[in-house]
Amino acid sequence: MKTTSTHRLESTCTFCSGKGYFQLLLGGSETCNNCKGTGKDR
Repeated sequence: MKTTSTHRLESTCTFCSGKGYFQLLLGGSETCNNCKGTGKDR
């Protein structure tokens, strides 16, 4: 069984893809709650 590790020292947040925010459907953006807008995984 082969496992791949995506965990790095400063990995990007998986919820917002490292952007630090979510683009809302109706316009505007919202800060990512997982990384608090930093774009880095906790």
